[in-house]
Amino acid sequence: MSTLASQTLLQDRPPLVSVVVPTFNRAAQIGAAVDSVLAQSYPHWELIVVDDGSQDETPLMLSAYGERIRTIRQENRGVSAARNRGILAAAGEFIALLDSDDHWLPDKLAAQVAYFRQHPALMLCQTEEIWVRNGRRVNPKTRHRKFAGMIFEKTLPLCLISPSAVMLRRSLLDEVGLFDETLPACEDYDLWLRITWKYPVGLIETPLIVKRGGHADQLSAMPELDKHRIRAIVKILEQGCLSPSQAAAAGAMLAEKCRIYAAGCRKRGRLEEAQYYDLLPAIPTP
Repeated sequence: MSTLASQTLLQDRPPLVSVVVPTFNRAAQIGAAVDSVLAQSYPHWELIVVDDGSQDETPLMLSAYGERIRTIRQENRGVSAARNRGILAAAGEFIALLDSDDHWLPDKLAAQVAYFRQHPALMLCQTEEIWVRNGRRVNPKTRHRKFAGMIFEKTLPLCLISPSAVMLRRSLLDEVGLFDETLPACEDYDLWLRITWKYPVGLIETPLIVKRGGHADQLSAMPELDKHRIRAIVKILEQGCLSPSQAAAAGAMLAEKCRIYAAGCRKRGRLEEAQYYDLLPAIPTP
């Protein structure tokens, strides 16, 4: 379906939103995530939960919802594969992602559908969020501030788009591709780079998600995250799609992240790895 046809349909009838929730061993959290979707004031949605091979009580928790949700179970392949499996099974014109340790406020979907009605050319938008760490509300740091518009350069230092806050057109993912299943972390950072060099991001400044953290199995708590961000920057540079100013900004960020990561490698005695990252920014790209 063309973007113009999709925009016309959005104006004529309420669009279906496919909500994709990946989960792995989150029996204690998955109920709040699912319940927050069931409580949405916007009624035109489908909920696809992809159980990525959980070994705890997650399957039992999900079975209690019966036909109100669609559950797909697969062998453990990681969050990117789980999200991609859900997206490929989705029937909606829009995709909304929700991590299984987060939950939405009741008007989240309604606000985003209305935002797309007001901005019919927009391809994706996100909302502000409430952060809860170890059960206590905390304020995001200044470096985590969200922005609207063409934010590619602002996104280079770290991920400024939260999967649980995003709604995007399915056609956008058909164009740029899905999550990179070879990345063990920062797979969302990689996807946002592939989108934001070309498309603006919409921002609803009302907090409409609760982002919970502090548990040990969070991917954002993994060590050496910049190693995966470096790979994502190299990928986008190799595509040769960036404008000269975008390429310069990406190259400068690549050099900075490589410098810091190489220093950490030397500190830990990983000299060969340090040398690789010392030389990486000098490798020519298209």
